[in-house]
Amino acid sequence: MFIYNFKVNKKFWGKILIILFSIICALLLAISICKIFSEIKEEKNREIVKNNYSIPSPDVAELTSENYCNILKEVHEDLNTYVGQKISFTGYVYRVPDLKENQFILARDMIINSKNQTVVVGFLCEYENSKNLVNDSWVKITGKITKGDYYGEIPVLQIEEIEETSIPNNPFVLPPSDSFLPTAVIY
Repeated sequence: MFIYNFKVNKKFWGKILIILFSIICALLLAISICKIFSEIKEEKNREIVKNNYSIPSPDVAELTSENYCNILKEVHEDLNTYVGQKISFTGYVYRVPDLKENQFILARDMIINSKNQTVVVGFLCEYENSKNLVNDSWVKITGKITKGDYYGEIPVLQIEEIEETSIPNNPFVLPPSDSFLPTAVIY
């Protein structure tokens, strides 16, 4: 039987551990500072864009399959900027049980992965005769963005024009892109 006796130099290893801990803390601090400055820079860029286009367009903005989710996301994130903006788009009538009688969601199916799995996305709409609209029927609407409440403040479209239409060539919409540059004017 062999017995080995190890002698550990506690001062040496203590210094090594303190140095390693200090390096790790310094790296975490540097990463945090870089992240904070990049977020500040991104917010300043966003403010510059918004200040250049702070008045909503008097025109009706046409939403397409390509820009739909980018605009939907931006309007939800910065509702105050878009209140009063008129938009026009096509979608299908979708209802959930807790909506009011004059409400429905003008929905599209957003593709979430390469297997063509989708989720329903859309704007909450208010329309006087919405109870006459058939679920899953396709319509084209023109409406004005207002503030509303549905489990918190959200954009609600006050419908000004509505007409039945057929399913578009591409009924799906893509998720918001990282390259989308928001403005207060939707085009």
